[in-house]
Amino acid sequence: MQNKYMLWNFAWIVSIIAMLGSLYFSEIRHFVPCELCWFQRILMYPLTLIIGVSIFRKEYQLSLYTAILSGIGILTSLYHYSIQKIPFFSSHAPSCGQISCTGEYINWLGFITIPFLALIAFVLIFLSSIIVYREFNKK
Repeated sequence: MQNKYMLWNFAWIVSIIAMLGSLYFSEIRHFVPCELCWFQRILMYPLTLIIGVSIFRKEYQLSLYTAILSGIGILTSLYHYSIQKIPFFSSHAPSCGQISCTGEYINWLGFITIPFLALIAFVLIFLSSIIVYREFNKK
């Protein structure tokens, strides 16, 4: 049973890294989050808690809720990344508050931005959640 849900531990590690990464960018590097970054944080931070509790209590049915949260996170991150990298979207993006959502604090290799990192984390958690949910419901 332990090996069966190792992917769930992976999802938890991904969520912890994403949470600590966002805190690193804001608290150590002093990057002020834009409004869409805040929405992504609002979706990511509870995942760390929900998955952690699920692992310790062995309540794998919570993977349904993490799939929903991470699915919404995927859409939010994808939109945010689109307004950063696709000219059509960036020119038609609504005002995002004091900090522009089209700004890029980092741009590693020409395509890796903070919303891209969040997108990857949400995708990994979403896929892990779906697989764990299917495995749990096979019983």
